[in-house]
Amino acid sequence: MRTRTKWQLGILAVLVVAIAVAIGLTAQQKSIDTAPESTAPSEPALAADSHLLSEGSTDATFVEFLDFECPSCRQMAPVVEDLRAKHGDQVTFAMRYFPLPGHKNSMTSALAAEAAAQQGKFTEMADKLFETQPEWGGKQDSQADFFRGLAKELGLDLAEYDAAVADPATTERIESDKQAGEELGVQGTPTFFLNDTLVELETLEELQEAVAEAAQGS
Repeated sequence: MRTRTKWQLGILAVLVVAIAVAIGLTAQQKSIDTAPESTAPSEPALAADSHLLSEGSTDATFVEFLDFECPSCRQMAPVVEDLRAKHGDQVTFAMRYFPLPGHKNSMTSALAAEAAAQQGKFTEMADKLFETQPEWGGKQDSQADFFRGLAKELGLDLAEYDAAVADPATTERIESDKQAGEELGVQGTPTFFLNDTLVELETLEELQEAVAEAAQGS
């Protein structure tokens, strides 16, 4: 995202250990996408209302479907940020919601992010959600109050934040992303699309090379 936080630097320092989980090679992590061979979807992965992390060439796009409660999404966040930092001028990077039913606060955290987005603070809230995920992830009770505390830390107008969280249109916005993801073949998180092609991750190096090639061709 736009700034690299301390937790991101810590994860990068131990990335060799995290990659085995983050790139979806472990069967135990049920939330990771295990899609078949990469295929091009009939509809573009980048929607008009997708949250952009960078605005590079429209001919080169990198779209992530994510769940803020997904540990692998958190582990991949600094990897995506590194790719964006290197290629954001040539490639448009974007995020879309894909809350998983097995995570009790996946929708609640997405609501927090979307409410923050309505005040121009999507990336800041996304950073906060991943940074604090060890504190709230996996809990069975609602963490809405915790997320509201993050909104306060970000200096959001809390009345507007509360109204956005409660607005059915905010939920519909998130559900529209998930529906689009399902139509595109998304089965879990994190799932990436590079130039509208569903990416099957095998190694981090392959991902880096693929994005670099897309940037060169943009």
